[in-house]
Amino acid sequence: MADDSVLSVAKNAVSAQPASEIPFYHETGNECALFTAAYREGLPLLLKGPTGCGKTRFVAHMAARLGRPLHTVSCHDDLTAADLTGRYLLQGGETKWLDGPLTRAVREGGICYLDEIVEARKDVTVVLHPLTDDRRILPLERTGEFLQAPDDFMLVVSYNPGYQNILKSLKPSTRQRFVSISFDFPPSAIEARIVATESGLAEEQCRLLVDLAQRIRALKNIDLEEVVSTRLLIYCATLLKNGFDPYQAAQATLIEPLCEDDDVKQGLLALVHATFG
Repeated sequence: MADDSVLSVAKNAVSAQPASEIPFYHETGNECALFTAAYREGLPLLLKGPTGCGKTRFVAHMAARLGRPLHTVSCHDDLTAADLTGRYLLQGGETKWLDGPLTRAVREGGICYLDEIVEARKDVTVVLHPLTDDRRILPLERTGEFLQAPDDFMLVVSYNPGYQNILKSLKPSTRQRFVSISFDFPPSAIEARIVATESGLAEEQCRLLVDLAQRIRALKNIDLEEVVSTRLLIYCATLLKNGFDPYQAAQATLIEPLCEDDDVKQGLLALVHATFG
């Protein structure tokens, strides 16, 4: 019997929601219009960008704006095609077929979002191919079904191209099956506004945090594999709002999560002092 945690999926059924209930997202280009057009035309969508830059929030925002159910799967090393499509399980002495999250999304309609698709096993992308061309079908070999995706089904995948290596990359032949949007960290003024909105910290203080983030991001490919994400800035701002001083907040959210090397940590702490005095 499969582990229930493997088959579990975050499914948030939403109807058309008032603006106040739509997850906050600050548009920086034409990404919302592109997403809407792809959804209406039945085109699969690929989101590329660094960790913590807002890809997942963007999908949640658009699903709510469009009033569609959202099926989110966080991909990992052990995720197989069967985890997405489904498998036979023993229940109450009987063998029953249990749909995986992708199959449920195709049957019911809505948006299926596969986060960090390159983390999954290679057989996963093969399963997606028939859904990403004009056929829009999901073959289920175990049940003999060929599911036709309804008009309101959309497939969205994401990955971080800056973190991939030769063993974990998305083949060009797969990338060419998707409409693609590149994400990056927002411009400084917009990022400060986002951090202020999400954390409740004054925007003036958030601008200092963004300045610090820009200095740390300049160290990418020198001392750090990953850099400060907008998500981590929001965490830091939240601690500041709760009374932590800048050094404690930065240590817990902008330094410790990024590295293990003590010398690099001291260098980052020096940047904190240079920013906050």
